[in-house]
Amino acid sequence: MELTRDQRLHLRSLAHGLQPVVMIGSNGLTDSVIREIAVNLDAHELIKVRVLGDDRNQREAWLAEICEALGCAPVQHIGKLLVLYRGTDEQKVSLAPAKAVKAVKPASGKAAANVSQGRGDRNRAAAKKR
Repeated sequence: MELTRDQRLHLRSLAHGLQPVVMIGSNGLTDSVIREIAVNLDAHELIKVRVLGDDRNQREAWLAEICEALGCAPVQHIGKLLVLYRGTDEQKVSLAPAKAVKAVKPASGKAAANVSQGRGDRNRAAAKKR
């Protein structure tokens, strides 16, 4: 499963407040740990996994192994935390953030004059006032 940059950013923001639901301890990535990750992905779609080892390369290898075995997408690997996403039929987590449309107010008065003059003209106008 591949996520776009915007989807990853959105999922990272959703995962910020989550607590880790699975811990990979001193025994490493065992079948029971993978099963537990699969159960939690089915239940929540977006989860955090805490890895207790200090070896960064090992954590990266485990992240790749988990994603390959379970068909999930890596969202983030920061420190000893892994964030994983796998969608289900009844989508609990939205993948794309809602695009907010901002209303643009037209510039009026002095602000409009400054915008239309550009930076160089504004500096000259301020110098004339002095």
